[in-house]
Amino acid sequence: MTRANLADASDTLVSAVDETSDDDAAERLTSLADQLDSLATRDRDPDHGRLARIENALNDLEDSDVTEQVQSAHESVVAFRETVDGV
Repeated sequence: MTRANLADASDTLVSAVDETSDDDAAERLTSLADQLDSLATRDRDPDHGRLARIENALNDLEDSDVTEQVQSAHESVVAFRETVDGV
């Protein structure tokens, strides 16, 4: 089962990696994109804690040179998180 919002967030971050000139940001973006891609194709939904940690990492990257892409990915994660039961 694919979770479209998480897959979209992953794709957005992959494109941001290509556009950033900051090696540290590129590494973090790649890691987050990989995590989101994995979560998008798992058998069960991620929990709120995992999604919150991803959101915090995205918040840390919003002041980078790829702010628009990071914000777009963040919005996709938030949209998915609103569909997760609990909390």
